[in-house]
Amino acid sequence: MANVVEMWLVLSTLVTSLTYLSCNDLARGWGDKYNWVNLEEGLALSKSSQRPLMLVIHKSWCSACQRLGPLFAESEEIYEISKKMILVNVQDDEEPKEDQYVPDGGYIPRILFLDCNGNVRTDIYNEKGSKEYKYYYPEVDQSKYSI
Repeated sequence: MANVVEMWLVLSTLVTSLTYLSCNDLARGWGDKYNWVNLEEGLALSKSSQRPLMLVIHKSWCSACQRLGPLFAESEEIYEISKKMILVNVQDDEEPKEDQYVPDGGYIPRILFLDCNGNVRTDIYNEKGSKEYKYYYPEVDQSKYSI
């Protein structure tokens, strides 16, 4: 049984790596060097690897999103921290519709953190930000404190 689990983890990592190498169009200006996956794959990887998931929700037309994305992409500190989690980047119509993904409203950009069971961690938010928009990070440095 242990061999099956080990083999599955190796294959899972390989698939993730191949997805990253062959098609990093999921970056969408938020950093090609990051290993972005879609939400469905991210939830499965988070559960199997027991690693937390960071979910970036943004829109292609949003000026705040367009400003934050490149700052996130360039941050070496965020990049190093991000290696310990699963990264999901959803844009426009890919935004999940379930209530848990709008814990304090549907504003954008939002950065949410999920546990390995796929539950949004409402206790992890931008403590240096607005009380109305707790999951909004206008500055990339603010997100590293939540990560």
